[in-house]
Amino acid sequence: MGEPTTRWRSRLAAFAPVDSTARVDAVVRRLTDAIALGLLADGEQLPSEAELAAQLGVSTVTLREALMALRQQGMVETRRGRGGGSFVRVPEHAPSLTDRLRGLTAEELRDLGDHYAAIAGAAARLAAQRALPEDLAPLRRTLEEMAATGDEAHLRRLHGRFHIEVAAVSQSARLTQEEIRLQADIGPLLWLAHTGEHGPSAQHRAIAEAVHRGDGDRARDLAERHVLEAVEHLIELRLREP
Repeated sequence: MGEPTTRWRSRLAAFAPVDSTARVDAVVRRLTDAIALGLLADGEQLPSEAELAAQLGVSTVTLREALMALRQQGMVETRRGRGGGSFVRVPEHAPSLTDRLRGLTAEELRDLGDHYAAIAGAAARLAAQRALPEDLAPLRRTLEEMAATGDEAHLRRLHGRFHIEVAAVSQSARLTQEEIRLQADIGPLLWLAHTGEHGPSAQHRAIAEAVHRGDGDRARDLAERHVLEAVEHLIELRLREP
């Protein structure tokens, strides 16, 4: 019961109404982030246009413009006829993490890190305060998957999924949405601080344990430290770049 509940909260946040400004861009960004983070799987069929537009709080015209943009980016495929619809397509090639790091200054990284640490800390504190026993199963399963996988790309995705699941347990749709957005912005880069590691870090296990014990203050402090230490490592890497 717990795992579907937490996954449902994550997906609910991905499909929550978008802001009223620049709605086409907001829909494109929301769905792009969900695809990049694995919340929407390759080949998965999206809800019907009417249903998805209603979930996102936009008109069907706005949604169609967004889907057109996603098709042009190769992230959505639309099939006609019986059994048709819009289907997710995960791009095969993406900019390397090193190239993405070069595109940010040390000041931008620090600013992103400060913002992300505040979001991650708040989400972890609320998760510890609000978690139901069944909510903890997905966190344990993700830690077990981290320990079992030897694939670096899969481990990177699991790192992101762990933090999104913590945010989902907080039962705050806005925090979960912001976690998803920030994971897409800086989450993959944070992996550079953990490259070479195998399985979950001691920090991941400690955050999960603090949430399990209901210790909100410790969960917040651990989550903030986890982000800030990784960002400091990123800044060191960035300063070495030409």
